[in-house]
Amino acid sequence: MSFEHKSVLLFETIEGLKIKPDGIYVDGTLGGGGHSAQIAVRLGSGGRLVGIDQDQDAIEAAKRRLLEFGDRVSIVRDNYGNTREVLSKLGITGIDGMMLDLGVSSYQLDTKERGFSYRFDTPLDMRMDQRQLKSAKNILNEYSEMELYRVIRDYGEDKFAKNIAKHIVKAREKKAIETTGELNEIICSAIPAKMRAEGGHPSKRTFQAIRIECNRELEVLKESIGELISLLNPGGRLCIITFHSLEDRIVKTAFRQAQNPCICPPGFPVCVCGRESMGKVITGKPILPGNEEQKENSRSKSAKLRIFEKISG
Repeated sequence: MSFEHKSVLLFETIEGLKIKPDGIYVDGTLGGGGHSAQIAVRLGSGGRLVGIDQDQDAIEAAKRRLLEFGDRVSIVRDNYGNTREVLSKLGITGIDGMMLDLGVSSYQLDTKERGFSYRFDTPLDMRMDQRQLKSAKNILNEYSEMELYRVIRDYGEDKFAKNIAKHIVKAREKKAIETTGELNEIICSAIPAKMRAEGGHPSKRTFQAIRIECNRELEVLKESIGELISLLNPGGRLCIITFHSLEDRIVKTAFRQAQNPCICPPGFPVCVCGRESMGKVITGKPILPGNEEQKENSRSKSAKLRIFEKISG
């Protein structure tokens, strides 16, 4: 199938970036190039866009979509956590804006061979970068029961995490867990029938947790935000779209700490720790999709956009 993904909070993000025609911008989660196309069309001959993605299918789709912009656009297959290295290789030392859309693409969810979804029975995978050795199959068959419990509890926030982990270990004692269908059956057997009928698909949280662990999604996000802000030129902006509470909490906390990094005790009359603000949070509350977007794209309902601006001068 073709790489299709409806860009969430598209115009809110573009507006949030405050694009200058001669500026340098980075789309750290390029996907099919929806956000990038809107950035590139606003750039003049002196402007530049760098698109980064670790998914080869996304890279190919974005190259086709952004072909018309020529050398104004550079596309690199990598993880946004390596943005500084990517920019260094391109001879770029500072940028005027960057965006991240942390959602799993519709293409990844709907392509059954990628093994992201509980809706299909297909070999377990869930790797966003298919060069990566560790897949969901490795996690489910090699992690200890305690490690599985931690992953499902922390990343899936599932109250049945302990029982699900127990059932996974019990099932793999008979045979290795190979497919999404097998995992789906194991999860359902670990959750009481009454609870299975409530609150959406019973496998949703566990599949989310295994995917996050497989791709180190929250670790990379937590490790990267401060670094990405440091790459911004004065007045530059970082826009991040999240899709669940764990991501949003990390972004909210990191932005607040970048705005006010002081670690002095509250009673101190003046700051003596020497930590200086990197800028300001633009979004006191996150920007949410409007009713019309939520109707047109149900996957946008949980999206939140937060924006940070690098200190000027």
